[in-house]
Order: sequence, then C-alpha cells, then structure tokens
Amino acid sequence: MSKLTKKQLLFVEEYLIDLNGAQAAIRAGYSKNSAKEQSSRLLTKANVQELLTKRKSERSQRTKIDADYVLNRLVEIDEMDVADILDNEGNALPINQWPMCWRRTISGLDLQELMTGDIQTVVRKIKWPDKVKNLELIGKHVDVQAFKEQKQLSGDLTVTNLVAEISKRNAEQRTVLPKMTKK
Repeated sequence: MSKLTKKQLLFVEEYLIDLNGAQAAIRAGYSKNSAKEQSSRLLTKANVQELLTKRKSERSQRTKIDADYVLNRLVEIDEMDVADILDNEGNALPINQWPMCWRRTISGLDLQELMTGDIQTVVRKIKWPDKVKNLELIGKHVDVQAFKEQKQLSGDLTVTNLVAEISKRNAEQRTVLPKMTKK
C-alpha cells in the first residue's frame, strides 16, 4: 500500500464518522468548494479504500457489531409481538416487565392522562418500528431481492440495439386514430 498524506489519513478517519465524503473532506481540511470532487477522487484510490476497509473491520471487532449482529437484530424486531407487553385484559405491562427487545426497539412512548368528569383515563401510544422497512432490510441483507424490480434482457445488447428495441416496442404500443373527414 502506498503511503497516504496526513490530509488523506485524516479524511479516512473523518469519513468513518458518518460516511459522508464531502463533509469528511471539509473536516480533513479540503476546500468546501471542491469537497465533493475531492471525496469522490479519494474514495476511488486503492490505498484509501484499503485503509477504510481495515478501519471498518477494526471497528466491527471493537464494537462486536457485524453483519450477523445486524441480521439478528432485524429478525428480533420482526418477531416482536404486542402480546409480550400486554396483560390478559389488554393493559400495558409496566415497562420493566417488557422483554429487552421491546425496550431497545420502540422509538416512542406517549402517556396522556385524560379527565372526563370523575373518570381518569390514561392513553398510551407506543411507536413500533416500521415492520415493512424491517423486512425490506432483512431481504436486502440476505440478498432475497424481493423488493427489487428486475427486467431481463436477452440477445445482442448494444446501445444501438437497445434504442431500436425500445423504439419498436413504443411504436407497437401506439394506437393509430383514423383520420377525421369533413362532411
């Protein structure tokens, strides 16, 4: 691996913070005006990519967060059942009795006390994780590609042939209206 300059090394460290190339370039000391171009150029350099891969691997080992961890958490979220946090009458259990998965995963909990005459009502709103988005992430992670539209092309694929094929299909789909004649 060829040596990186101090600025390039700083770019790598800054990039790992938020994976935002332009901001990493600015924080590393590159001009705001050229930050986007500089980050694109730096991210294509083999030695920068090599160091980024090494640093990401080190971070995964330090945090113990890897692809298995992410997939296991996604599956855990997918398997969340509201019955785990309710008693037999449908009332929410005290939070300290909720399974760990629920306590780590909900993104909001709203408690409102309403008074109607002598009756006090507590309204609880629990914001679940987005289950559809969660399944989409699982599908992408395991390369199911269930959420990706696929078009299959066959034959001799060149730009000329592709343009000709599209033009031909468009022409076939057009309906020709008969000419109107004057009476």
